[in-house]
Amino acid sequence: MGFFDKMFEKKERAICGTELGLLGKTKINEGYLCKECAGKLSPYFHGYRSSTADDIREQLAYREANAERLASFNPTRTLSAGRTNIMLDEDAGLLIITSQSRWRDANPDIIEFSQVLGCDMDIDEHRTEIYRETKDGERESYNPPRYDLDYDFNLTIHVNTPYFTEINLRVNDSTIDQRGSIEYREAKRQATEVRDALVQLRQETRNSVAAAKAPKTAVTCPFCGATTIPDASGRCEYCGGAIGA
Repeated sequence: MGFFDKMFEKKERAICGTELGLLGKTKINEGYLCKECAGKLSPYFHGYRSSTADDIREQLAYREANAERLASFNPTRTLSAGRTNIMLDEDAGLLIITSQSRWRDANPDIIEFSQVLGCDMDIDEHRTEIYRETKDGERESYNPPRYDLDYDFNLTIHVNTPYFTEINLRVNDSTIDQRGSIEYREAKRQATEVRDALVQLRQETRNSVAAAKAPKTAVTCPFCGATTIPDASGRCEYCGGAIGA
């Protein structure tokens, strides 16, 4: 067998058993992933090098379960960030982030409201110096220097999941070349709306957790007269009347 035959000989196998060549494989801590398996992982996952084969199998199982959960995901509110949508199922306390119209087919990660830790907005300003040409055909700076400015609105969503901790989004579809333009104002509006909504969602979730942990106080039900501790919905445990309604 010649040198090139040995070079391209298929010897390695991915964790799923697929035979691998030199191309179409991703290195992990214990071996390789085939292209198909790598494509099934979360798009926000980047820890390939530190992941064992068992870690990858666990995530693949999670992704299969995620696809099944999407069947019952019911969006009640949508926040736009350019071509990307943050879709909220407020009744179930879940959200997904997707740029696909057939989003169930894309299997976006379902994130629980309680897993959202915060959201940061950042405006990136890109400066490119503008030069002028001298009589000798040379390029020189203006005095003072002049710059061409471009802008990008970025969001970083911080989450607590086993497979990723950040989701990075660029709100504007293309780089904005004028501060204060219609495109600039719209990108800023969308980025601010998403950030504020997720920060509020985080605070409301924390308040709900704190309220659930707070000591319960017995009250007299105005409907049946019983001494009761209201349930999670604020209703009498005996007659079901709304306490304080």
